[in-house]
Parts: sequence; C-alpha cells; structure tokens
Amino acid sequence: MKLYTYSRSSAAYRVRIALNLKGIDYIAQSINLLEAQHKSEQYKASNPQGLIPALELNDGNVISQSTAILEWLEETHPTPPLLPADPLARSQVRSLANHVACDIHPLNNLSVLGYLKESLGADQQQLDLWYSQWVNRGFQSIETVVRQGKGEYCFGEKPGLADCYLIPQVFNALRFKVSMNAYPAILSIYHHCNTLEAFHRAHPDQQAKNSK
Repeated sequence: MKLYTYSRSSAAYRVRIALNLKGIDYIAQSINLLEAQHKSEQYKASNPQGLIPALELNDGNVISQSTAILEWLEETHPTPPLLPADPLARSQVRSLANHVACDIHPLNNLSVLGYLKESLGADQQQLDLWYSQWVNRGFQSIETVVRQGKGEYCFGEKPGLADCYLIPQVFNALRFKVSMNAYPAILSIYHHCNTLEAFHRAHPDQQAKNSK
C-alpha cells in the first residue's frame, strides 16, 4: 500500500501510527503541503479531495480522510485491535478521538491558519492566540478523561485509537508553544507513547528517512 503523507500533518501522523501499531508495511509518498503539491492535478487524479492523507490500496482503490482510513484498517486488519471489545468502552475511545479530529484539529489546520492570515489579516500573535484557544479548550476536557486511567495510554493497558489521535495533536501543540503545564496526564501519555517504536517511526522528524 502507498500512504500519501506529509511529515507534519497530524491527520497523516495518526494514520502512520496506526499502520505501525498493526505492523502493516507501506510506501510513504510525501506530498508537501507548503509547496501546495496536494493541489496538483496529478495528486487530485488519485484523491479528488486534494487532502492529506490518502491510502492507495494494492488494488488501486484510494481511501481519503484519516478517520475513514483508520476505520478501514481496523475492519480489515483487526489484530492487534485499536478499539476495545466492549461497546461502551469503544464509544469512549471514539469520543476522545473525535474530540481531537472534529473539535481541535479542523480549527487549527494549515488552510484555516492561512485564511486567517491572508484573508483576514491576522498577525502571528493573533494566530498563536487562535491556535492555543482551541487546543486549551479541548485539552481541558481530555485531561479530565485520561486522568481516570493508569497514565501510560489514554485507555487501557495498550496503545489504541485514542492515542493515535492524541499524540500528533500534542506534538503540534508543543510545536506552536502551547503551555502543557495544566495537562500532566496528557504529557505523560505523550512521552510514554513516544518510547514505543510504532510512535517513534511515525514521528515527523523520522519521515525524511521513510518517504520517497
């Protein structure tokens, strides 16, 4: 399989983690968002949405949107599972994942920040305030949830779907210099997950070694 990815895309980052956790080999095809390669006709021929990530399957079919890719991976490669067996526990994991994917990440992605800067004239200080506002609002509730666990992962004793979503969001928060002082449980999970090979290989700093 081929993963169209960009090193600092948190959506692509979460898919890389999941692929690694499941032990699935893939080819990483870098699509540079800063150079607008995702808008090229060549890329849109494979993924009309023009977004990152996209997963090209061995039969040539392409799945876009990280949530759809992760669902497909869980359904077609169920071992090891990223979701618990209990329906209520599964809903709790999905709730945290969606909190990141729906309530934090979309408000702070590259296209939104670019619009704020280029169309509305926001300066860097205003962009930083915008970014931290949505991260802090989301992390406050996530911190409360993950404090109920043992601290190594968001839920349970093994890494799962929620960790795939949370770790890239923490990476971006740190990159944008959002203070993590109020989120010790989140930060503990972040540091622990990054000791695992699956997370380490998915880290943005490692992608130049893995991409075409």
